[in-house]
Amino acid sequence: MTIDVEQYLNKAFPGLTLTPSLYQQWDIGIHVEFGAGFYQLKDNGHLNLAMFNYVYHQALTIFNEIFSYSDEILLVTNVYQYKLAEGKKNRIKVYDRYIKNKEIKFHLKQQTLPYVSDNEDIYISRFALKCHKQDIHYVSLIKAACNEDFRLKPKFGSGYNYPDVFFINLTKNVIFFIYDDRGCEIIATNKETIKPFDLKFRNWIVNRK
Repeated sequence: MTIDVEQYLNKAFPGLTLTPSLYQQWDIGIHVEFGAGFYQLKDNGHLNLAMFNYVYHQALTIFNEIFSYSDEILLVTNVYQYKLAEGKKNRIKVYDRYIKNKEIKFHLKQQTLPYVSDNEDIYISRFALKCHKQDIHYVSLIKAACNEDFRLKPKFGSGYNYPDVFFINLTKNVIFFIYDDRGCEIIATNKETIKPFDLKFRNWIVNRK
């Protein structure tokens, strides 16, 4: 049930770093914009819930197109930690709240990685779990990924270390990443794999290659 994330990436996506800006790192991919034509806030300063409902619709439509119930999924979460705050670590909520199948949680793998940035005081706590679509409360999980910057539920938590969640389709070699309510990135090892997504979501796509 366990799988090494770095070994998989080195084989399927050599040279890729599993952090935001996947599209910039890889030769085959699409960049989708969420909520085009909407603004997060109304004129009265209240959240524009119609916009967020449309964002959820877009994200879930794409997820369901990429992942079937027979596909093997690697659910990877990066939590960015400050070394000075090691004694104040928050419990990771992605797998506690959003995994239906309690038995597979015992196969959750964790590793500590350096974070390549100008700030040497940050490192990554990475969690990975091999599962299937039916094992995940994926509707709530995707909404939480979209809600990063706003006081909406569901949510992973708050603060600087809001986790990044990557959905890796091991069967199709596709990686799906929602960076927040503004959009998502999809990369693949084969152009033919990603072509149907390109055609179906062409009105949402802002960049492709």
